Amino acid sequence: MNSTSLQAFPCRTWVEVDLDALRANVRAIREHLREGVKVMAVMKANAYGHGVKAMVRALRGRVDFFGVANLREGVEVRDEDEETPIFLLGPALAEERGEIIRRGFLPAVCSLEELKAYAALAGDTPFAIHLKIDTGMGRVGFLEGDLRGLMEAIRLFPNIWVTGVATHLPVADEDAGATTEQLAGFRGIVERLAGVSPVPLLVHAMNSAGMIGFPVGVGELVRVGLTLYGSAPIGSFQDHVRGILTWKVRMTQIRRVPAGHGVSYGRTFRTERPSDLATLAVGYADGYPRHLSGRGAEVLIRGQRCPVLGRVTMDQIVVDVSGLAGVGLEEEVVLLGRQGEEEILAAELAGKAGTIAWEIFTGIGPRVERVYLFEKSGRVSENDFVDPSSY
Repeated sequence: MNSTSLQAFPCRTWVEVDLDALRANVRAIREHLREGVKVMAVMKANAYGHGVKAMVRALRGRVDFFGVANLREGVEVRDEDEETPIFLLGPALAEERGEIIRRGFLPAVCSLEELKAYAALAGDTPFAIHLKIDTGMGRVGFLEGDLRGLMEAIRLFPNIWVTGVATHLPVADEDAGATTEQLAGFRGIVERLAGVSPVPLLVHAMNSAGMIGFPVGVGELVRVGLTLYGSAPIGSFQDHVRGILTWKVRMTQIRRVPAGHGVSYGRTFRTERPSDLATLAVGYADGYPRHLSGRGAEVLIRGQRCPVLGRVTMDQIVVDVSGLAGVGLEEEVVLLGRQGEEEILAAELAGKAGTIAWEIFTGIGPRVERVYLFEKSGRVSENDFVDPSSY
């Protein structure tokens, strides 16, 4: 059997992730915050599609917490960083709780059932938790009307230490008035909970949008995801951070077609004049959204925008390169990110696809190789990324 590694074969589409830009974004976030506010780097969903192993190693010692969605993600993070506290952002499955305790992860407890289950599993050793309060998100957490029963229950379990209180902001990037009201209500809840713990409570409410729009807001910790990766959910902050991901693809063919020629399935696009068309080796199976079909999407070649024509297919798209004299298959093509003076932001693709930047990043598929760039050591693939000490 031929044992040649798949890594030996050429890559058709890949992303380059700039770790120096990632660290610069952390500095920009800290500069925006009040002095002393801690930063939680959200690593869920494979670090928003950027590759959790490299993100954790690059941020080790530079953030105060890592945030994950579930136990498996927590284990992935802990494998790369043995010290930074790991916070589980939502409720745990019953089968996860014992391992969460054993590994010393910090869970967000969202119900009395969870509280009692952790108390039963923790034994005599005090176990730290944060309480999740629902102040308007409507997904999980204790409601304000639950507080009396919650505080009574906490007193029954001396082995459970409440060390923090959290909530989540659903419209911080859309409705400042509603968010201000929500934060005021959360402050009142925190005051009521102040006596439930022998230690000062770590209070956190701010996601990326909340951190940008309400920098003097509530709490001593912010949970940062999208902005960390260089895509600000509030446009006024975009100049403060740098996109860390550039998505590239290779051309497989360039042809001249006559006027009136159909392009892709359904022939929803027909050329108006003789045109030079390039086929790119990327499609919706790689995470390039099919909903970009016929929506004015563009790619960058030689720092110029070239339109995507017709429907996005599973493995290929077609772009018009008629304006580029002598274009060849060796040309670098950028789907997302900067090339020359032009840049295609995740927010731009998301807007044209009718979705959000979060989905653009997390949708980049597993056959898109991740390559990491850093100033001192250059370029390394995801599979070869070992230790950040060299940079």
